Formats: sequence, structure tokens, C-alpha cells
Amino acid sequence: MDACFLSPNSFTKKIEVLPSVRGRVCFYTRKKLLRTKKFGAQFSVACSLSEEEGPFLSSDWRSFRARLVARERVFPPENLPPAADQFSDHPPPAKWAHRIHEPEKGCLLIATEKLDGVHIFERTVVLLLSTGPIGPTGLILNRPSLMSIKEIRSSAMDVSGAFSDGPLFYGGPLEEGMFLVNPEKENDGVCCKSGALDEVMKGLYYGTKENVGRAAEMVEREVLQAADFRFFDGYCAWEKEQLRHEVNSGYWTVVACSPSVVGLSSIGSIGLWEEILGLVGPTKVW
Repeated sequence: MDACFLSPNSFTKKIEVLPSVRGRVCFYTRKKLLRTKKFGAQFSVACSLSEEEGPFLSSDWRSFRARLVARERVFPPENLPPAADQFSDHPPPAKWAHRIHEPEKGCLLIATEKLDGVHIFERTVVLLLSTGPIGPTGLILNRPSLMSIKEIRSSAMDVSGAFSDGPLFYGGPLEEGMFLVNPEKENDGVCCKSGALDEVMKGLYYGTKENVGRAAEMVEREVLQAADFRFFDGYCAWEKEQLRHEVNSGYWTVVACSPSVVGLSSIGSIGLWEEILGLVGPTKVW
């Protein structure tokens, strides 16, 4: 396969994608469960639920979808329990991953055997940061760090020296400095309110080299810690329909996962590819 299937696209505005799932779609009101209806094709989960009546529906819709998947793994379609009991006894584990049909912001792209021999992408795990109208962008997560930011002497990546001792990871073949932030402590939404960071999934944010100065200021003000950051040299990008074509051609498995799977301790881990495939298991795309 020709390895030149990525192109240098810049970041674009975010498009939020409502996930598609297969199985049983649930309609809820403020007071009670109205009905459930079984479908055989893809559909989008739509719920309207008050806070006090939705213990199984967190603010992160990925967790809700993971509950649907966990239920499907426990119960065959013909043996589904009553609707009121479908979620209470079968929450997803603390660390989970499952296949999805379409790439979406915050998903993982897991390289298949078709990319074996393509040195840059063989057995890679790519976190998709954006699915904008021009094309998706992402970062390779499982390439080990070979040097520190200080060693490359890049003022663009470390304006004030706040991150100079941090490791630098390989994020992809396109030239652009980027970073991920996963605050160890709750910061009351400071990362979102700063305007310098975009949320990828619950508790995980990203920024570009243009945002490094603002990030350093937050460290100096002790809003964040330097240890909350991981910096990357390079990134990945696709043309608008190119990634979809590669997924359909079998080059990538698209996976949704819990934030714990892609925590900072996982970045640079050579074993991350195997770990995620183990969490996904042999189940076919549903």
C-alpha cells in the first residue's frame, strides 16, 4: 500500500457527531420510561432525561453508549431483560473499548494488519482530535519518546521553559507541534474556559503550538501542572472522505473507549495496541 495517504490539512471547526448504535433505542420522559422499540439497522440514541431520574445517563454520552454495548454483550437480542432493568445491573467497566462504525471526535483508530509494513502506521493507535469539514486530524499515541523538549531546543514548544523537561512523543508525519492535557485534579472547567484548549473527550484536551504560551501561563498560575501535559512532534491528517475510505477498505478499526484507556500514562506505551484490541474482544461490529 502506498504510505502517502495523509495530507497536511490544518485544524478546522469541530462538528459534533451523534453516535450510531444498533440494538434497542430508548425514549424517556421526565417521569417514566415510555417505550422501547427494537431495530435491525443503525440508529441514533435520543434521550430526554432529568438529572434526578438519570443515574445511568452521565454527561458523557460515550458512557451511555458503552452501557448499551455492555448490555448487548450480556444479553442476546432475544433474551433482553425488561426495559426498566436494562441499565441498572450492567454498567460498563472502569476501562472499556468497543467498535463503532464511523470515525468521530475522540475515537481511536487501530491499525489493522493491512498497515503491516507501513513503518509510520504499523500497529499504531491514533486519537482522532477533530472531524471538521476539511478533514479529520489526530495524534499517534503509542510511539515511545526518544528525547525531551529541551533536547530539541524548540522555543515554539516551550516558550517559558515550563515544559522543557517533559518528553516529546511522535504524533505523526505532518509538521506541527501539538499537546494533550489530562488534568490530575478537577479544575472547574478551567481548561475549557481558557479558550486555548479543546476537549477531545471527558477530561482530555488538546492544543497546538499557538496555545503553548497560554498553557505555560496556566502552569505558572498553578491552575495546571506541567505533569498534566504530553507534547507531540507532528500529527496525522486526512482529506475529507479519505479516512472513511480507508476504514471501509479495512486499514483501520474504529473504536470508542473510556478516558482511562488514553490517560497520560498510556501515551508512548508500546503495548497500547494490544491492550485496546483485548478490551474490544472478538465481537463483530454491531
